[in-house]
Amino acid sequence: MSDNSGTTSSSAFDDFLPANDAYAESFSLSGLEPVAARGLGLVTCMDSRIEPLDMLGLKPGDAKILRNAGARVTDDTLRTLVLAVYLLGVDRVLIMPHTRCKMASVESDDTVHDLIEEQYGVDTRSLEFHTDNDQLGALRHDLERIRHHPLLPEGLPVAGALYDVDTGRITMTDL
Repeated sequence: MSDNSGTTSSSAFDDFLPANDAYAESFSLSGLEPVAARGLGLVTCMDSRIEPLDMLGLKPGDAKILRNAGARVTDDTLRTLVLAVYLLGVDRVLIMPHTRCKMASVESDDTVHDLIEEQYGVDTRSLEFHTDNDQLGALRHDLERIRHHPLLPEGLPVAGALYDVDTGRITMTDL
């Protein structure tokens, strides 16, 4: 898959090409505007059990979806939200972590660093993973980061919700 030069063999992705051919045959999103038609900025996890459009009754073009490990509001998330608010039609933000999240089930970043080093021999200590086993506390912190960010508009509606990967339901929080 990867040789010593750091290049990636395209054949490692050949299994996706037939699916893309079929997708392109019936592609219907040409001409879709780049703004969030329903004004939603959604911060959620990269977990593949999350289908953001379907779960919220959205269609392509309705929202700007920002995904990362643990649905955390990082500096990059804030940078992206500033762009989304001022240039891409976002006028409300929902942060939505989920149940049974790996990033919320470990004690600390140190635990993840140790696990990766023990299992793969890779020292990841130069990265910050933003793990937090107090998921609601982390959500509260992230909501406040957005609410008080100096470059985001005062009064921007910001809310939190928890997605249950076993039932498909979201529960709004009062944080």
